[in-house]
Parts: sequence; C-alpha cells; structure tokens
Amino acid sequence: MAGRKRAPYSFVMSDLFSAPGPPSSTYDASSIEVLEGLEPVRRRPGMYIGGTDERALHHLAAEVIDNAMDEAVAGHATRIEVTLEAGNRLTVNDNGRGIPVDPHPKFPKKSALEVIMTTLHSGGKFSDKAYATSGGLHGVGVSVVNALSSDTVVEVARDKQLFRQSFVRGAPVTKLEKMGAAPNRRGTRLSFVPDIEIFGDGATFKPARLYRLARSKAYLFAGVEIRWRCDAVLIDDDTPPEASFQFPGGVADHLREQVGTRECATAEFFSGRQEFGNRLGSVEWAVAWPLWSEGSGSYYCNTIPTPDGGTHAQGVRAALSKGLRAFAELVGQGKKVRELDPDDVMSGSELILSLFIRDPHFQSQTKDRLTSPEAARLVEAAVRDQFDHFLTDHMDRGRALLTFVLDRMDDRLKRRAEREVKRKTATSGRKLRLPGKLTDCASDDPQGTELFIVEGDSAGGSAKQARDRKTQAVLPIRGKILNVASATADKIRANSEIGDLTLALGCGTRERCDPDALRYERVVIMTDADVDGAHIATLLMTFFFQEMPELVRRGHLYLAQPPLYRLTVGAKSLYARDDAHRAEIEWKEFRGKTVDVGRFKGLGEMNPGQLRETTMDPATRNMLRVTLPQEYEERAGVRDLVDRLMGRNPEHRFAFIQNNAAQVDEDAIDA
Repeated sequence: MAGRKRAPYSFVMSDLFSAPGPPSSTYDASSIEVLEGLEPVRRRPGMYIGGTDERALHHLAAEVIDNAMDEAVAGHATRIEVTLEAGNRLTVNDNGRGIPVDPHPKFPKKSALEVIMTTLHSGGKFSDKAYATSGGLHGVGVSVVNALSSDTVVEVARDKQLFRQSFVRGAPVTKLEKMGAAPNRRGTRLSFVPDIEIFGDGATFKPARLYRLARSKAYLFAGVEIRWRCDAVLIDDDTPPEASFQFPGGVADHLREQVGTRECATAEFFSGRQEFGNRLGSVEWAVAWPLWSEGSGSYYCNTIPTPDGGTHAQGVRAALSKGLRAFAELVGQGKKVRELDPDDVMSGSELILSLFIRDPHFQSQTKDRLTSPEAARLVEAAVRDQFDHFLTDHMDRGRALLTFVLDRMDDRLKRRAEREVKRKTATSGRKLRLPGKLTDCASDDPQGTELFIVEGDSAGGSAKQARDRKTQAVLPIRGKILNVASATADKIRANSEIGDLTLALGCGTRERCDPDALRYERVVIMTDADVDGAHIATLLMTFFFQEMPELVRRGHLYLAQPPLYRLTVGAKSLYARDDAHRAEIEWKEFRGKTVDVGRFKGLGEMNPGQLRETTMDPATRNMLRVTLPQEYEERAGVRDLVDRLMGRNPEHRFAFIQNNAAQVDEDAIDA
C-alpha cells in the first residue's frame, strides 16, 4: 500500500479543506441587520411593486385607486376622484367611510390612520368584517405607497370632522391634526409624490395611462362614478384634461366599445352577471367573437387586473368549451367536436371577466395571476349555466358560433398536420422542404441572417446577384399578395404565395406562430419605391400583423428603403429616396450644377452593384423597423385600424379617406 500513488482527487479535497479562505471582515452578530417599519420597502422595492420602472411607478397609483374602489364595491362610496397635478403629485379622493382615526387598540399612542400608513400588513381586509370582497389583501398597499413617496398627505372626513396627517418617505412628520368641522364631506383623500430617489429623476406619471386605468375601474363596478382631472400642461396627446366615467352596463359596455363596428360570429355578445350566494362573491363577463381578430382577454379579481390570468380564466375557458361540446351533441354534430380544444373557442375571442371573491390568493404582491382554486369552480358553474341558455335560446345563433369555432379547430388541425420546416442541422446534413423559388443563404445559424421578400422575378434576379450569399436569402413573390384581412381562412391556406412565404419563414402562423423557430433574424420587405410598391408593402405588413403578430412585436420585420432617383453630376452619383430627399441632395451637393436625374421604374431596373450599395449592404443601406409602440402593445386600436382600412367593408375605407383627405398635400400625391 505504501508504494501506491495517491489518488489525484485526494489532493483536491485536501486543498479544499486546508487552504485559507479569502480575507474578509468579521462576520458576527453585529453583521446581522434588522430592518424595521417601512425600511424593507425602500431597500427592496422590487419585492413589493415588481421593480422601479414605469410599470412599477403606476402600480402605486393602482394601489391607491384600488383602496377607493374597495369602498365603492362594499357599498360605502359612490364617487372617486383621480387628479394629476404639476410636480408629479397624484391625488385620489373618495366619499367612503374614511380611514379610522381613533387610537389603535394595539398601539394606543397612534391613530389607526398612522398605523395603516406606516406599518406593513395592517388594514381592515384580512377578514370579512369590514369588506366582503376587496383588492387589498396583504395590508401592504398604501403603506408601500407611503414608503416610496417623498411627500404624502392624508385627509380623512369622518363623523363630520376633518383630520389630516403628513408623511415623508414613510415617516410621519406631523401628528394627526384635527382641522375642524366638515359637515358636508366624508371619505379619504390621499395625495402623494413618488420619490425620485427610488424611481429616478425622469420618472413621471403618464396621463394617458392613468386615464385608461381610471376608465377601466369604472367599467368594473357599475355603481361608481370616477372623475378624472389632469393639469393640461402635463398632457402631450389627446388625453382629455377632465372626464367623468360611469357605465351602467359594466364590462359589456367596455367590450361593446372595444369591438366597435367589427362584424362578429354572433350579432349579440355573450354577457352576464351571477351572484355566488352565501356572500361568496360574484362574477361578471362579456365575450365576443369578431370574425377577424387576434383575440384578447382582460381578467380582473376584485377590480385588480390579472394580466397573466389564473384560475378564474381557467373556469371561463372550461365553461365555454364544455358548453359548445354539449350544444354540438344537441344539434347532431357531436362527432365533429371530438378534437375540440379550449384554444379553438378562446383564440380570436375578445373577453372581459371581472370576479369578486372573498380572500383571493395571488401569485405575488403585484397580483398578476389569481391562484385561488375555488375560483375555477365558481366561475365555470356560473358561466356555463348562462352559456347553455345563450346557445339554445336562439338555435341559429348557437349554430353560427359552433360553425365559427369548428372552422378554428379545422384550421388548427390542418396546421398541426403540416410538416414543420426547420433549419438544416448537423444530424440531418441536408435542408428540409423549402419553396422552389427561395434562394436561401448558406448560414445555418439564424443569427445575422436576412430574408428579402421582393416583387417579381426581375427584381429577384437583381437581388440574388446583389446579396451576400452567406447571410442573405431572397424570396420573389408575384405582384400583390392576397389581402388576408378580407380573405377567408380557406382562401389564405390555398394561396400559393402565402404558402411559400410561410414555408420559407418556418415559424408557423396565428396561434401556432413560434418566433423562436424563425429561420432568419430579419425579414425585409423590399418593394419598388412607388405607389404600387407601397401597396404591396402594406399587404405584406397586414399579413405579418394578422398571421405572425409576435414577429412584429419582437422587431423582426423591416422595410427596405430603395432609391427612387439617381442624381449624377460628372463622375459623382447620389441616390434619393423620394422627391423631398432629391431636393435636399440637389441643394446641398449639386447646387448651381446641371444634374442628370434618372428615375428607377423598379428594383429590376437597378444593376446588382447599385442595389447592393443602396438597399442591401448593411454598411451603406437604410431600413425601417416595423413594430408597435409600447402604448399600442395590446394592439386593440391597431387591429381596429387594420380592420377598417384592409377589411371587407369598403365603406370604412371610404369614410377614412373622407375624414383625412384634407390633411393630404396634393403635391405629394404620386399619380
């Protein structure tokens, strides 16, 4: 044994335990910090409001408005006022009961108001004594707002007396002051300024975002009036400085406004409201199935938006899918719905669901997802009962909706049956099926690659010679592709140009669109720099918006900027995109000289060298990225515009032209 070599790992283990550790300061009991009061909130705001960005900033506003809404839902308030003033000060005022101001039993030297404002996990919503249902559950909302504000002032009108207390960064700077009699006033007025030490110097409330928040809250509870005011100097868009919201129809009014004049599978929305009994709460909903829509779902619990859905969303999905299955059996089409999936019912639908329940459970303090297990059961039972009546009371309406959903199911099954096109891999050693007219690039890695969609074989020929063979692919299309906004699903599937384009991209369409499977990093629409080219580009953008919206949202789609003119003086040639650019070049570069102006009739007229230099070479070209600004992320407004301009009804386009014709510069019309 003495002659055997020691195993190599034994030296490693020996070194691990014998080597001295890195020098460090003393670690003892004095190293342990105990954060008290609201200090944890200021140290780690992300734990309470999800970060310190614009979304988190507006979460503060939502917390205060939600408290006022809880008073309204409990039947104690009928009016809420939301006011944004200069200096980024937001004030929320309600005519509810007012925060209690008497001494707190556990802290007799402090008023209940001060305890609520300065103590985490304090409030009247942990049981159902003060509120049957509420959005504030953890007792941290208003205290977190106080902690993250540089100045907070609370006024309470209660028992015909007015009380006031001020706070700075969560700490009281005044005692609770009795301001005098207030015989005609009741409720709570909370005014605060978010702390720039937390959110940064440039962080300000956005009037448009607060306006939409206030408006949405009014939809969720028909019994409340919400008044909006904003200092006009803060508004840089069409947000009104003053407004009053009250919607007797609740979420059905909201959906009716959202859908507008778009044609739906059923003439009437499916909407309703149901009490659960035993003070368990209630649910209100409205669903529509527009013929052409990417779909949207807005889910709320106790007026709190839950953008990630949750158990209440599961309940309504189950109710609608089971209801349609049962109706199909009733009308003798049971065999057709054997492969029906809840996604077939929900995809393309526009739904608003507002749930009120006692003691709901959320995934986090930001309450993005409801996790209460009983919510699924309660919502499914309530919605299913009324949905059965909705389908059977008018059989033609039920059949129309069933046909619409079955078309969705067939579309899904056909797409699932299609062979997924994937990029060549090391194991296969060959490329899978691709369109014959696609001239692909050599690189197998999507990173850095581009697909140029060009009009016609002539332009395609020039582009193929001008491209970088390693990273740039070219797909010619024949003229103007199908307008998908006004075509049926069968017509879209049968269109060869759209089929070739879908095949080349390899990421699927509609609900099966997977941007991670996209075969190219950039998809570039490259059309002629004239009116026909602009029309083709518009049709292609409509295709991507409707069939592959996630590609647009992620910024994969681009518009090439080919020149319309070549300006030459002697040996020097420059290119202009349009008439304005031409005038600029002639003034700056060729002033006083005779310029030879050549107009390109199309991309095919340019030689490969010119096309490469002006339009395809990353070092010298200009491109426009096609995407959606953050404020249009939900895409409802954009969808409506696409439906009106590209949809089936020509009257909408005519109305748009009439309304906007006066704004067009006649000299700019290329006709």
